[in-house]
Amino acid sequence: AICEVIMPIRRLTRSRTDGQIAGVCAGLAEYFDIDVVFVRAAWVVLSIVPGAIIGGVLAYVAAWLVMPESTEPAALPTGKRLTLSTTDKKIAGICGGLAEYFGVDATPVRLLWVILSILCGAGVGGVIAYVVAWLIIPRPSAVTLSTAAPASTA
Repeated sequence: AICEVIMPIRRLTRSRTDGQIAGVCAGLAEYFDIDVVFVRAAWVVLSIVPGAIIGGVLAYVAAWLVMPESTEPAALPTGKRLTLSTTDKKIAGICGGLAEYFGVDATPVRLLWVILSILCGAGVGGVIAYVVAWLIIPRPSAVTLSTAAPASTA
């Protein structure tokens, strides 16, 4: 006899605890096991780039209506999360946070941001993107888990 293991079907639901508006992006991030900041950024970009911001808003409202709310508490994120940097920031800590997330120096990230802002959006687009990133990238939580030994106070 063949023993079958029945895996529960993962459901796409809105997050009750990690959502900013209705938990749609947080639910998608949880379902696909990616950082919610990337889902929010993709939603904003895909809403703005085609020039149909109203379409992005309507799609969000439709997802809000179609996706059921989760009945289970959200799992704690297990991977690294993109957050604003508190130690390497010039304005809001966005480039520093990106650098920390990808494990690179912040100076090339800042330089790339400035170059892309000038080339792609004549500066205004880069400023708008920076403000949007400032709104969707969370601050790091006050409680951080550390595996390092406490420093001695000798």
